[in-house]
Amino acid sequence: MTHLYEAVASELETRIDNGSYRPGDRLPGVRRLSTQFGVSISTAVEACRLLEDRGRLEVRPRSGYYVRLPQHPPRREPSASRPPAEPHAVTGQHLVLQIARAANDPDNVQLAAAVPDVSFLPITAVNRTMAEVARKYPAAGSRYEFSPGNLALRRQIARRMADLRCAVGPEDIVVTSGAQESLALALRAVASPGQVVAIESPAFYGLLQVIEASGLQALEIPTHPREGIALDALQLAVERWPVAACVVVSNFSNPLGFCMSEARKQALVKLLSARGIPLIEDDVYGELGFGLSRPGVAKAWDAAGDVIYCSSFSKTLSPGMRLGWIAPGRYRARIEYDKYLLNLASATLPQLAVAQLLERGGYDRYLRQVRRQYAAAVTRVADAVELLFPEGTRVSHPQGGFVLWVEMPAQVDALTLHRLAFAERIIIAPGPIFSASGKYPHHIRLNCALPWDARIQRSLRRLGELARALANGPGPTVEAK
Repeated sequence: MTHLYEAVASELETRIDNGSYRPGDRLPGVRRLSTQFGVSISTAVEACRLLEDRGRLEVRPRSGYYVRLPQHPPRREPSASRPPAEPHAVTGQHLVLQIARAANDPDNVQLAAAVPDVSFLPITAVNRTMAEVARKYPAAGSRYEFSPGNLALRRQIARRMADLRCAVGPEDIVVTSGAQESLALALRAVASPGQVVAIESPAFYGLLQVIEASGLQALEIPTHPREGIALDALQLAVERWPVAACVVVSNFSNPLGFCMSEARKQALVKLLSARGIPLIEDDVYGELGFGLSRPGVAKAWDAAGDVIYCSSFSKTLSPGMRLGWIAPGRYRARIEYDKYLLNLASATLPQLAVAQLLERGGYDRYLRQVRRQYAAAVTRVADAVELLFPEGTRVSHPQGGFVLWVEMPAQVDALTLHRLAFAERIIIAPGPIFSASGKYPHHIRLNCALPWDARIQRSLRRLGELARALANGPGPTVEAK
């Protein structure tokens, strides 16, 4: 559903693109814009703010909105990946636990974990709703909400999935303790120890941990930073290897940030379905796109129940609630039982609270706001990296989410940079933890969902100095924008 301010923003953007408003031109005032488009002043303001967040407009105090002048040529994106063409056992994930522990120390600058700062989350609304349901259902917190989970929440989730053209009812949803558990349950349902799982490369390190713990082998498939997993390479891989399942983050992949086109999602489902290979779709970032509309999902093209869809509210409402869900397709009975076997149930009060937030519409109001915040945050960090890091550094162009994938010159070893930065309490995620085979030695992932304050700017400046020292020796000190 496109909102009115988004439609106004789209028309203004069209006028900028066709030259009606040129770089440096002042737009009509918001009162005049509201008259032109037949909308309220607040709607005109929201449209201008959206274009400001996208970098198309800039506001000048007591003057109005202007078409932004080009700041720099388009950034060079990271290279398409070239992982090994054979399966690998996952090893070397011990570093992930060190990074996770460091996230608990408030003295550290946390640029590693893909966890949004509290300033990006609707904490007040979540806490208020939690308190409200605790008063309304005083005994709820003391009882299990056995698998498949709270019915009211499953109904709300099913309605949202219907908007994505997924034929899923409340009975087809299993509530989980976050998307990580969803992935573990999905892999447990379709693959046995020793079998091969095809994955994107680079891949979310949490998935690699699940694969390692499950005794599976990972087959890394080349992945393009804008288009996603290479379907031709996947075709060759499933012809050569006995692939038990394929796992894909279809929307705003972590760490690359790409969004697969609808045509590619359909082709992916068709390719795997023809061979009876289940697809596990991780859509945890799907709600956080920077565009006008929420992208579709591969599950929409699933006719036989071969796509297992996983998501959560950890990136949008609260990581600490540990609340996710899975639409298991034809594996529902197995996954529902395994969820019960694993931990009986997910926490009851968070399920009640999220069901109420969804029902009242507060969730969607929040998403419309935070998407603009994330777009602006990613742009700020990308600008700083381009300014501060060694010449030749490449930065991803995320279309959603809040992480950046940074490819540095070959002289910059990511693990060395991680150690040097860690010693100064700056925590980053080095590239090798995103690969089963230890690839990406010159890459890092950065979390952008942080308050843009002096501490963050100093940390990025220092990180750039360390990277330049590894590349070419110390360079001139520059301030982050």
